[in-house]
Amino acid sequence: MAELLAGKVLVAQGGGPTAVINQSLVGVVLEARKFPHIHRVYGAVHGVRGIVDEDFLDLTRETTHNLEQVATTPSSALLSTRDKPDREYCQRMFGVLKRHGIHYFFYVGGNDSSDTLRIVNAEAEAVGYPLRCVHIPKTIDNDLVENDHTPGFGSAARFVVQSFRGINLDNSALRGVYVAVVMGRHAGFLTASSCLARKYPDDGPHLIYVPERAFDVERFLGDVDRTMKAYGRCIVAVSEGISDRDGRPIMTTLKQMGQDAHGNVQLSGTGALGDLLMDTIKEKLGIKRVRADTFGYLQRSFLGCVSDRDASEAREVGEKAVQYAMWDDVDGSVVIRRPVVDYSVDYELVPLAAVAGKTKHMADEYLNADGNGVTQAFHAYVRPLVGSGLPETHRLRAPRVPKG
Repeated sequence: MAELLAGKVLVAQGGGPTAVINQSLVGVVLEARKFPHIHRVYGAVHGVRGIVDEDFLDLTRETTHNLEQVATTPSSALLSTRDKPDREYCQRMFGVLKRHGIHYFFYVGGNDSSDTLRIVNAEAEAVGYPLRCVHIPKTIDNDLVENDHTPGFGSAARFVVQSFRGINLDNSALRGVYVAVVMGRHAGFLTASSCLARKYPDDGPHLIYVPERAFDVERFLGDVDRTMKAYGRCIVAVSEGISDRDGRPIMTTLKQMGQDAHGNVQLSGTGALGDLLMDTIKEKLGIKRVRADTFGYLQRSFLGCVSDRDASEAREVGEKAVQYAMWDDVDGSVVIRRPVVDYSVDYELVPLAAVAGKTKHMADEYLNADGNGVTQAFHAYVRPLVGSGLPETHRLRAPRVPKG
């Protein structure tokens, strides 16, 4: 075997935080510190912005005890960024890496993060600088291609499930229509996971709408009306990114929306979609008791709502990233596979270009024909990911007393 490449390690976190992203960070740090040829393990503060600003923490000097405590703490311990580097930005990053003698770069993030690594890696190859770049998957949206599922999703889905179980209890006591807007710009995995909230036949959410199906307002109103007639109440789970047949976000029919740093229509951080649907139901169906909530950032880093399976897999993808870079001397993106019917996972490394800038969508087999719910195939897919020990709901079973 060739001699291992000596030098320093740099790890960074990018994009939206998750409840388990620090498990991946700690997996990198502890695994890298096992190798005697690694001189230092640095962490970039605020992601790629911290690299161009040379704002690093020396994680070689962090205690293992504190790292383990950080691992169980939600959100990004190194802080994050929404910067989307272009070629010039990546060239500046590469210059910093060279000056500090960094030969291993690990980036925990989504598809934009993998694209950043791809560009930086190309800069290093162009000048013959030995630099191993490995992308570590992370996103609550579960929309990274090549992956069966993505670290961060399971815990966010667990939050969604528990929230809808609570909503269902509230809505069954004081009946009406309840609309909850869940994160998901292009992929509806997180919204669809609300299906696990159902225990009894009349439990909500009764209707689920995701971006993979065109949203028609008239059909939606018909669905709500039929559900109200059947159950006397209606709970709706809807993705923030639902769009019409022409691909226009439903929110934009309400008002002109702002854009984020990547030029996307701002869907998060506003209750506009929920308000739009609530007002439409009141106006068109004449239902007085209609409420809407937007889960917003609550889904990402909710303390005490972590999937044990999500946490363990997030740790392992960090560890595997280091092993691929050290032992195999390769670049790429770590992906999670589910190779058997009964739940288990394996990890592979795929080229950075296979993941960079691409979006995974829900498979047709996961969505019902009416476009307002999910199938048992999706139930089977998502149930293991939310982890063990979900709180149960129960109902009174005593018989009613006959009227006098």
